[in-house]
Amino acid sequence: MAEFRLPKNSRITKGQEHKASPEAIRVKKFKIYRYDPDSGENPRYDTFEVDLDDCGPMVLDALIKIKGEQDSSLTFRRSCREGICGSCSMNIGGKNGLACTTAIEDIKGEVQITPLPHMDVIKDLVPDFTHFYAQYASIKPWLQTVTTTPSGKERLQTPQDREKLDGLYECILCACCSTSCPSYWWNSDKFLGPAILLQAYRWLADSRDEMTGERLDQLEDPFRLYRCHTIMNCANACPKGLNPAKAIAEVKKMAAERVL
Repeated sequence: MAEFRLPKNSRITKGQEHKASPEAIRVKKFKIYRYDPDSGENPRYDTFEVDLDDCGPMVLDALIKIKGEQDSSLTFRRSCREGICGSCSMNIGGKNGLACTTAIEDIKGEVQITPLPHMDVIKDLVPDFTHFYAQYASIKPWLQTVTTTPSGKERLQTPQDREKLDGLYECILCACCSTSCPSYWWNSDKFLGPAILLQAYRWLADSRDEMTGERLDQLEDPFRLYRCHTIMNCANACPKGLNPAKAIAEVKKMAAERVL
């Protein structure tokens, strides 16, 4: 029999409400997903009112303020606060992004924040990246060569070859793209997803790497590579403005050209 509802212990319930100071004039509501597996309770949404006149401009500033002043148990990842590390990736207002680079004023009305979609949740806004990182390791994301390195020299490449890496090396592995991809939602056990395939192409495009054939052999699979249907959610979600779908298309092109 088909089941069209979540199990009872997975249904989100109404949580607590935390009011701002009565003196606050510019108040913004943040509706935040809360889940603690150790408690045995259902996930819930807690609502926090934040005084914008006493808060930084970014969503991460609001989260830090909430944790510091209203509920110290709120759990999320953050580090650089400059859009470099990718730690604070989450779903904000229905779109994946980085809390540190998402301006509060760009979100109309109440701000709803949840973990990245279709990933196991460790606690609150912290998803489990174990499988994602294992997929990253599987593509061997380092320079592989067979020839001897020139004595006392680096492996050089022309400026033109270096330009081929633009739009690839900037990826910060925040997983915003992969977790916005429906193909990855349904086939994440087999499909590598936009982020990992972009990283794979970064090494395929590197003129210094000498394992192109082996890398393509490892990728050429009905699921690992070809589950991409060019939906383009990945390019829309990337906080760095990269285009994983284009990188995936280039990998498919390389795989086809070596057969012809």
